[in-house]
Amino acid sequence: TAVLRARGEIDVASAPEFHEALSGLIAEGPAILVVDLSHVSFIDSTGLGVLVSAEKQTRADGHGLRLVVTHPQITRLLELTGLDEVFTVVSNTTDAVNA
Repeated sequence: TAVLRARGEIDVASAPEFHEALSGLIAEGPAILVVDLSHVSFIDSTGLGVLVSAEKQTRADGHGLRLVVTHPQITRLLELTGLDEVFTVVSNTTDAVNA
């Protein structure tokens, strides 16, 4: 299991760095990749695109990606976009590892 803890805002400016960090962890081949978004206050469509790409890659590799989401705004965004049905979304890293 690998955990990436993101902070602040994930938007068009920070998405390349976020993508690079995720890609690096995916390349290591963990069975489960946990993306902890509990300290993320905002995510735009670019950031969501990075997450969708990471989900597709981990799934293609036969691995899993789980999101830790605690902010209601992020939860609502995932619901509005239907991505709550794509990702395994949990409220803490312990649940992410055990989900």
